[in-house]
Amino acid sequence: MTHATFYILEDTHLAADSDYQLHFACHQAAWSYQQGQKVYILAESKDQAEQIDEYLWQQEPDNFVPHNLIGEGTRGGSPVEIGWQGLRHTGRRNVLINLSPDAPNFAVTFAQVIDFVPCDEKLKQLARERYKAYRLNGIQLQTTAAPETP
Repeated sequence: MTHATFYILEDTHLAADSDYQLHFACHQAAWSYQQGQKVYILAESKDQAEQIDEYLWQQEPDNFVPHNLIGEGTRGGSPVEIGWQGLRHTGRRNVLINLSPDAPNFAVTFAQVIDFVPCDEKLKQLARERYKAYRLNGIQLQTTAAPETP
């Protein structure tokens, strides 16, 4: 059964770091990789996917996370794959980190889904719609506050 965790982002997160959601998503990907899990990050757009890719490349060598954009790298993809809507991820993966505004219809193929509830009211409403879509697909849901520092 698929489980989804929605991390609630507060104004204080965004005040401290305008890209907090992206950084937190990357830290979640790194943590999952360290736990031996394969991760798919679904970005909102190709530009956002490239931004995530660049962020992961800038990590210290001790914290390096093998990753690639969809279509790059080896045939089966690296442990962390980054894509955007309209593309299909490669192979079986354990964790989906969703940064897109919609609930992907393939979320049920993952053991764990990580999603976010931003503080902006318009984005918060989109998160509510994703929550409903996941629930309709039988995904077990929980919400929790995002930590102050990822």
